[in-house]
Amino acid sequence: MADVEAALRIVLIGAGSREFSSGLLADLALERTLHRGRRVELWLVDIDEAALAAMHGYAVRLFAAAGAEIAVRMTTRREEALPGADFVLVAVELRRMELWEQDFRLPLAHGMRHVYGENGGPGALFHTLRNFEIVLPIANDVERLCPGATLMNFTNPEARMLKAILTLTKVKAIGLCHGFYEFHRLVEKVLGRRAGDLDIRTAGMNHFFSCYRLRDPATGEDLKPEFESRLSRDDSMLEPLTRYFWQAFGVLGYPSDHHIGEYVAFAHEFVGLEWLFGIEKQSLGPGQGPADSNLRFSAWHYKTSVAGLMRDRPGKRRDDLLSGAAAFEAADIVPSGELAVPVMTDIVFDRGLFRQSVNVLNDGLYVPNLDRDACVEIPATVDARGVHPDTAPALPAAFAAQVRLQGSIQGLIVEAYRERSRKLLLQALLIDPVVESARDAERFLDAGFKLQAAYLPSWG
Repeated sequence: MADVEAALRIVLIGAGSREFSSGLLADLALERTLHRGRRVELWLVDIDEAALAAMHGYAVRLFAAAGAEIAVRMTTRREEALPGADFVLVAVELRRMELWEQDFRLPLAHGMRHVYGENGGPGALFHTLRNFEIVLPIANDVERLCPGATLMNFTNPEARMLKAILTLTKVKAIGLCHGFYEFHRLVEKVLGRRAGDLDIRTAGMNHFFSCYRLRDPATGEDLKPEFESRLSRDDSMLEPLTRYFWQAFGVLGYPSDHHIGEYVAFAHEFVGLEWLFGIEKQSLGPGQGPADSNLRFSAWHYKTSVAGLMRDRPGKRRDDLLSGAAAFEAADIVPSGELAVPVMTDIVFDRGLFRQSVNVLNDGLYVPNLDRDACVEIPATVDARGVHPDTAPALPAAFAAQVRLQGSIQGLIVEAYRERSRKLLLQALLIDPVVESARDAERFLDAGFKLQAAYLPSWG
């Protein structure tokens, strides 16, 4: 915990990200407990100077409008920001959409019937390696320049990133992800009750977890029977793979076929083999050229078509706020739902509050039938001493076996990175449930290193 007399220093690395940074800034402005009567410095760090300058101006205007006395600094050199930091938030990515598309299509070209290609399966292998090249040097600098800081990682693949940080450095770190809210929204939809009024707990791995408690805290009533009964009567409540997973394994968790499908061999039977943000999802009228993957992703994000995105410009208000063309109003400053600022405040003020989801190593056997060195996602209580995970019941046996396999893949990739061993990377591919052919795995690995050499300098 920071000395109450000293300025609280928060460093956001990857600050040029519009989506994540704008939400975090709103959370900081609204968390008045954190900056009332205390000096707070926020350092914004990004290698993209234009994006950094735009976000710096946005932050200054937002804090002024909200009456939040937070000093905002910016730099392209994290070495300038890190000394004395109390919290370091990492949300970084390079050429996210273009490389993601390559992560999806390259395995398909080598006979691997995977889905999504972000956090699991063969596509996530190169996503992981690229982000190790960025995140681990940051973690090394945190260890060297501000060893007492708490690092909060948001960079995907979350479980693999945190496993690497906690294995290859001595940094105090946790991983945070808003994915648990997707299950909370499902509960609200099914039961017609506010998730915030219920005791909802999930455990497993990032994007691959199961609900182990759903009850009314006021009465102690177990709501899982009613929840499952309603789900069983209405097929529209769950996507096809999510429903099948529940029926086959007794697991109800992240309600997204694409996300849970990354970890199983049979997902393509339910999801198909099209990229969710690909040209194959865009209707092209006469004379209309294809949009790039960033536009297609934005259209998906705003639940519209590319044409609708261009016509209605749902992000125009934020564009105007970012450029300074519009002034902030109260309606513009709303909580993001991310847990970074609440967790920071819990630590600074020793609040001992319950938080629904953190990523940690399972060294306390918080999930008893998963390995101790695996990265797990579980609720926790947070106070000045840090994060104290809940202890969940054992996961259903067949599901636990799948999560343990993913933990083994995590471990092989981390060791492969430590040793710069393509042999260990190949082993990680060969035990992946999506990979059916050894020769295809070898060819895929060679092709990926050739195509993405510019983003993997340490593998030279």
